[in-house]
Amino acid sequence: MKRFRIGTRRSDLALWQARFVQQRLEAAFPRMAVELVTMDTEGDKRLEVPLSSVAGKGFFTAEIEERLYSGEIDIAVHSLKDLPTVLPEGLGIGAYCERGDARDAFLGKDGLTFDELPPHARVGTSSLRRTAQLRHLRPDVECVEIRGNLGTRWRKLQEADDMDGIVLAAAGVIRLGWQERITQFFDPLTVLSAPGQGVVAVESLTARKEVQEALAAVNHRPTELAARAERCFLALLGGGCQTPIASFATVEDGAIRLAGSVISLDGTELVHVTETGDRPEQVGERAARRALDAGADAILRATCGAPTNH
Repeated sequence: MKRFRIGTRRSDLALWQARFVQQRLEAAFPRMAVELVTMDTEGDKRLEVPLSSVAGKGFFTAEIEERLYSGEIDIAVHSLKDLPTVLPEGLGIGAYCERGDARDAFLGKDGLTFDELPPHARVGTSSLRRTAQLRHLRPDVECVEIRGNLGTRWRKLQEADDMDGIVLAAAGVIRLGWQERITQFFDPLTVLSAPGQGVVAVESLTARKEVQEALAAVNHRPTELAARAERCFLALLGGGCQTPIASFATVEDGAIRLAGSVISLDGTELVHVTETGDRPEQVGERAARRALDAGADAILRATCGAPTNH
C-alpha cells in the first residue's frame, strides 16, 4: 500500500486518537502517505439524545463505517468503548493500540474531590454505568445528564450554578493535556471502567488482507487480550441493553485477570466477579456465567425485561 486514509470524528479527542495511529503507521511504514479524513457522526450532531438510549447502536461509528464500505477510507479510528460488541458484517478490529489510563476521573468545581462532596451534591455524567456506581458509593449524590465533547462538558460545569463536578474517562482528559483539572481518580476496582475504556481501536474491512497485515504493526497484544475479555463479558450479558455493565482486565505474564460488575440502575444491587485464564473469550464467558449465577440475571431482567445472551 502506498497510502492509508484514516477516518475519524472531528472532536479534539478523536483527532488526537487518529494522529496517534497516524504517527505509529508512519513510523512503521516511512514511505507510506497517511492521511486523515474527518467527518461528523449522528452522535456528534444529536447532542439532545441521552447516550443511555443509544448504547450498542453505532451512534458514533455508523457514518465512518459507511465510508469503509465505500472505499473512501482504509481504516477507522475509534474509542473502543464506542464500538458495539457485534460489528457490522465484513468489519473487524484490526488493531488495539496500547491502553491509556483506564480509570474514571472526577473533575470537581473549585478543586473539590468526589470524597469531599457535600450531601446531595450534583454530578454530571452521560454514562449509566458511572451513574449506577456513583449511586452505589454515595446514594445521596444526584447524577445529571451531560452531553458534548470534553471541552463542552468542562464549560458546562464552569457555567452551571447547580453542578459540583463531572466524571469523565481519565484517558481522554490526559490525552488533551488537562491532567491538572482532575481532582480525584477513582480506584479501577471500586468504580470499574467501561469495557475497552482507554483503548484506541482501529477498524477495517476484514477482506482487505493488506490492511490487516499493516495494522499488526500498531497492535498491542496485552491490550488486545484484555479488551477482548472485557467485551466478551459485556456481549454475553447483553451489550445492547440499557444496564450498567462494567469490566476491566489486566494481563501479566500471559495471564488475563478480569473483574466484572453488573449494577442496578439505582445502585442498590451490585454483582461483582473475577476470573483468570489465558484465553480472552473463555475468561469473559466464565466471568459472565459466574455473574449470572450470582444474581446478575435478576438485575438484567428487571432492567431489560428480556433474557440475556446466555
